[in-house]
Amino acid sequence: MPRRALLALTAATLVLTAGCSGSSESGSTPAAPTTPATLTTPGVPNRFPEPLQPPAEPAVAPVPTVTPAGRTVRVGAVPEGIVADGPSRRVAVGVREPNQLVLLDTDTGAVAGRVPLPGVLRHLQVAVPGGPVLVPDESSNSLIQVALPNGPVTSQVTTGTSPHDATQAPNGTIFAANEGGGTVVAIRDDQVVHTFTDVTQPAGLAPVGDRVGLIDVRDNSLTIYDTDTYAGILELPAGAGPTHLVADKHGRMIATDTRGGQILVYDPAGTPRQIAQLSVPGEPYGITYDPVRDRLWVTVTGANQLIGYDMTNPTPREIARIPTVRQANTVAVDPDTGRLFVTGTNDGIVQIVEGPA
Repeated sequence: MPRRALLALTAATLVLTAGCSGSSESGSTPAAPTTPATLTTPGVPNRFPEPLQPPAEPAVAPVPTVTPAGRTVRVGAVPEGIVADGPSRRVAVGVREPNQLVLLDTDTGAVAGRVPLPGVLRHLQVAVPGGPVLVPDESSNSLIQVALPNGPVTSQVTTGTSPHDATQAPNGTIFAANEGGGTVVAIRDDQVVHTFTDVTQPAGLAPVGDRVGLIDVRDNSLTIYDTDTYAGILELPAGAGPTHLVADKHGRMIATDTRGGQILVYDPAGTPRQIAQLSVPGEPYGITYDPVRDRLWVTVTGANQLIGYDMTNPTPREIARIPTVRQANTVAVDPDTGRLFVTGTNDGIVQIVEGPA
């Protein structure tokens, strides 16, 4: 069972097959996940007495039966991982064949640039408004930073096996979750300054003040760490199969429980605790937050939908449902306009939708 109090750090590096995305390498129907159902490392005691479930995956989306809202722009094969930056007026999205970071003009949707990458990515964040873009490159086992508005690559730091997500805390420390290596690293001045090994298969990250939250997709937990001391504060259960995490302007952390079909809301301050949950059938997966309008946006991959929620109160209140392109694995929102950008991972496109008033 998932641990419920923070465990002592171990020196073991747990070799895993990266999960958290069932996308194929081409524009065809996404392949089924191949993550092994057990977790063992020769010579190292297993952290859990019984095999763990594989990490949750997005649904293999059906062909849309409703015309997607807005318009689309073709960006390249298997787009996944997208982030919008207000000051630079750019949207960054990862594509494959070849591996690139595509930079779109936020206002026109036109492709403004392409930055070559050594490998594939699945998630993006902006370090601070104006950039750079944090690119966890899974193939090169490194965190790459790309300047905005048009590049270039400004740094590349080896992090560990298959970094899945990266985030920058307010104190400037960058945290990168090595999903395939079972570690999380803290980076300052392009140097790894700390390695966390009390994790199984780390994935989504989000900071709030002097704390950072980490979703572990293998033991279904949210662990809160101190960003200054790197001390573990508390681990909390995170449903039946969590995948991604964002923070809102109220200081809350919000997770998608993809396998459990729900959104989970946490207060990481003081003694961290879960404060709300909301059922979202259809395998909710991609998630983003608009701090200007106080709105949460979640993709429902099994239904080809994007759902918007008002976050005035801890329990999300639904305000909009938008039909999406097929396999909407990731989503971004422009904080200036509320415009939404959704990756059509199956068809090599980005959907652009004007957010509701």
